[in-house]
This record gives sequence, structure tokens and C-alpha cells, in this order.
Amino acid sequence: MSETLFPIPGDGRDTTRARGAARLLYADRRQVLLRPSDLESLLAADHRARVVWGFVSKLDLSAFHERVASREGAGGRPAFDPAVLLTLWIFATLEGVGSARALARLCEEHDAYRWICGGLTINHHTLSDFRAGRAAELDELMTKIVGALLAAGAVTMDRVAQDGMRTRASASAPSFRRRETLRRCLDEARGQVAALRREIEDEPDAGERRRNAAKARAAEDRERRVAAALAQWDEVAEHAKAPQDEREEKIRVSTTDPDARVMKMPDGGFRPAFNAQFATDTRTQVIVGVRLTNSGGDMGQMSPMIEELDRRFGRLPSEYLVDGGFAKHAAIEEAAGRGVKVFAPLPASDPGGWRRKKEGPGVLAWRERMQSPEGGEIYKERSGTAECVNAIARNRGLRNFLVRGVPKCLAVLTLFAIAHNVMRAVALLG
Repeated sequence: MSETLFPIPGDGRDTTRARGAARLLYADRRQVLLRPSDLESLLAADHRARVVWGFVSKLDLSAFHERVASREGAGGRPAFDPAVLLTLWIFATLEGVGSARALARLCEEHDAYRWICGGLTINHHTLSDFRAGRAAELDELMTKIVGALLAAGAVTMDRVAQDGMRTRASASAPSFRRRETLRRCLDEARGQVAALRREIEDEPDAGERRRNAAKARAAEDRERRVAAALAQWDEVAEHAKAPQDEREEKIRVSTTDPDARVMKMPDGGFRPAFNAQFATDTRTQVIVGVRLTNSGGDMGQMSPMIEELDRRFGRLPSEYLVDGGFAKHAAIEEAAGRGVKVFAPLPASDPGGWRRKKEGPGVLAWRERMQSPEGGEIYKERSGTAECVNAIARNRGLRNFLVRGVPKCLAVLTLFAIAHNVMRAVALLG
């Protein structure tokens, strides 16, 4: 039998002899790699970052440019292009990134964000200030995007559905205090601020003075928040259901986010939250209206949204779809007076005829409309549009706000609507 280079299993040879050490390939991270590359080649031609940038680059961002303080012929560092900052936030929102710090890290590490930055180094302060400080410009931009779709005939806004979702606020349950506790905290905060200011004046060392100044700023911020919480206590008490003699004990306001309210969440628990409201065109799933309130219920939220649609576009939908939580008789009557037909489910326990005599023509027409087969079929569109849009927002991270206060949270909510509408516009317009 001829010799072979390697032992053949089963040929009777002894293969149990000792083996040498394993031969492995080890990583060498100190070696120099020459990989010529430019930012443009990092992304595929159909990457979503390119899609968002292409859309944003065609928008009228003059309102954002008006806010830029750096001007030709004057001193100071040039400002970042608002189109870059807006694209970063829209793309981050679509990817489920809501933190300015996380976005700043991605701008250094992730190819898509690096491509959008185009060589610019942007810190989290700039990103956070842009989102929180451009609420009015973002609101106007949303109106322009939907207005362009209306002008192009891609959106008709003939039938609109509204739905709300309670979104966790950036406040903890222990931050809610009674009025007497708030007064005591405010006195303590003012005393701390005064003491730190005296230390700054008496301290000759520059380093210690800077540290004391930082402590003073933190104390002043706490003083402002406690004062704001105390100012809101009366507003909360006015709408509270607790008896007058029990309000001092039961009513509490958060010192972390005075605008937040404790609400019943979808899982049955009670947590600090805001009520985010979207109005959606049923044919295209384009968001046409955005509102944010600290009211825990949807009752009374329909009329303000209809008013907002009129403010934004100067027109109203002919049909408006809401669930039973919105079906306030006064709001239905008001909508009917403005030519808007409301589609909402009838209550399970329908009042008797004696009550019907006091109802207006708008409510009577709504009852008749919802008892017809056509009304039921139209109402079915609400779950596939308004609830679907809310679910998409949830999947993109709209489960809790990372900022505080109604103005900042509304800016975040508007940004979610803009990001959603950008992708819908790309799909509708091709």
C-alpha cells in the first residue's frame, strides 16, 4: 500500500499521536490601511439619508435662515447650515433616535450621519438648541409641506381622522409635590441662590468662583422650575375633581416638568405624561394637524384641532372621524355649523326621547348618520389611518419625551409629523 501525505480515516493507521499547538490568525489593529474613500461613496444611491436630504434641499428654509445671527461683514463664527441640522433630525427621527447626545455620537461613528454632516463636526448642544428653539419654524415648515401636497392634488383633506396617544413625560412620580411643599422648596431654593451669590462675591480664587457660579446657575434653574410648578398649582386645582377641602392634600405638581400631568396609560398604570394628538388624511395617511395638551382625556380635543386645520390651510375637511372619547355634543354641533360631518360611534346607552328634544340639528344628524350602513363603513377608515399613524410614531420612538415643557415637547411632536410626511410625500410624488 502506497504512502499518503495525510492519514486516511479508517485505513488502520494510528491517529492518536499528540498534536502541536493550534495555528491561528490574530488581529493586528496597528497596521496601516490605505483605503482612499470620500463621503459620497459611503452610501448607496437609494439610501434613505439621500432621500431625506434630496427632499429637504428643495424646501424653502428662509424662516430658519432669518434666525441665523452670523452675517456677512460682521464678526463671529459661521453658523451651521439649517438644512443639514434639519436633515439630521428628520433622518434620526425616522431611525428612532430622539436624543441629541446619541445623534451627536452617530454623527461621528455612523456613515449615514457622517454623510449628512459632510465633514462638519456638530455637538449635542447645537442639535438640542436647534430642535427646541425652532418650534415656530418647524410648525410653519409642516404647513408648507402639507400645503404643497394639497396644491399638487396628492392630498385632498376631504376626510380626516383624529386620534390621541398619551406619551410619557420626562418627569418622575416623586417630583410631584403638594402646594405647601412647593412653597417650602421655593424658599429653600431662593436661600440657596442668595448664599451662592454671596460666596461668588467673597471668593477671590477664580477656579472656586467658577464652580460656585455653576452651582448658582443650577440653583437658579431649580428655583425657576419650583416657581413654575407653584404657579400651575391653581390651574390644576381648577380642573380637579377632588372636593375643595381635599385639594391641598391630593393635588400635586411636578418640580421637574410643571407642564406634565399624571395620566392613565394604555397599560392601566398612572404616570406623568402628555396627550399627543395627530389629525390624518385618510386617503394618504399624511399628518395634517398636530397638537399637544396636558389633558388626560380626548373629550374636548376635536374642536381645537379643527380650528388648527382652518388656521393652517384655510379649509376644513367635509368629514371628520374620531372615536367615542371625542364625541362631545357641543363639539359635534359646532363642527356641523362649520360644514364638517362628524363620524363617531354612538354611546352604548342611548338617552331617551325626552333628551333628544334638547339636542341640536348637528347632533341629531350625527345620530342618523351613524345608524346608517354607510356611516359605519366610513368610520372603519379611522382605525386604518389615525391609529396606524400613531403606531408608526410609536415604532419610531414616540414612547416618551426626552425634553420638558409643552413648547419643547410640541417641537419634538411636530418633528415626528414632518419626518412622517417627508416619507409619505416621497411615496406619493414618486
